[in-house]
Amino acid sequence: MSGTLAPSHRPRPAVMGIVNVTPDSFSDGGRYVDTQDAIDHGRELFAQGAAIVDVGGESTRPGARTVPDDEEERRVLPVVEALAEVGVVSIDTRKEAVARSALAHGATIVNDVSASLGRVAAEFGAGWVAMHAQGDPTTMQQAPHYTDVVDEVYRFLAACRQDAQTFGVQELYLDPGIGFGKSIHHNLELLRHLMRFCDLGAPVLVGISRKSFLAGLSRLNRIEDPAQREEESLAANIWALTHGASVVRVHEVTPVMEYLRLIDAMELARQDNE
Repeated sequence: MSGTLAPSHRPRPAVMGIVNVTPDSFSDGGRYVDTQDAIDHGRELFAQGAAIVDVGGESTRPGARTVPDDEEERRVLPVVEALAEVGVVSIDTRKEAVARSALAHGATIVNDVSASLGRVAAEFGAGWVAMHAQGDPTTMQQAPHYTDVVDEVYRFLAACRQDAQTFGVQELYLDPGIGFGKSIHHNLELLRHLMRFCDLGAPVLVGISRKSFLAGLSRLNRIEDPAQREEESLAANIWALTHGASVVRVHEVTPVMEYLRLIDAMELARQDNE
């Protein structure tokens, strides 16, 4: 699967599965800190249909603290190397040193919540996910404020696209950063206007799985346990996929793949009837 800076049409939607090799991620922290468990989980995500598996060794949940480079590398590099033998691996990091090490060990995409690693991605001929965030994880949810969240995020991602062209990035994804320095209202506005970001001429990636604002909207009130937000996550991902997203980053791959297979089947049936 690949994206381009200026695709002639939207690529077929794809799923990015998540492997958090961390003790403190908001949803599954500690579940895959064992290297072999993380590798096995990543392989299962590929088997379920993930086009990309995203490996991260530092939590970026609200309030999370920075992990030293060497510790982050210790967590992710063996997982990246093993999974790169199976499929496309992205490294979820804000750090240049970690990105370089992961790319040298087989990752081919940098999933960059800091939107600062475009040069590194270009140097390695790798893809770059440039994400918008207001503030950093330690402070980003304390008092997020925008005059016009859609316009401000759009202008930021337009600048990232220009940076990608300047650096020579050949595979760019733009992520509006749901939950990264945004209130519930900001998140909903970005999702409501998601199609606008497609105007930037690069695939749009959305990471919404299990995020806390979904619990605040749900009548089920699943605030305490993020792993119990799968119905809300699926609904939000279907919305994103039908309103412009080319890639969705998810904890549970199978439900989204079943939706995509259903859409494919209906499209084939339509073509057969023409």
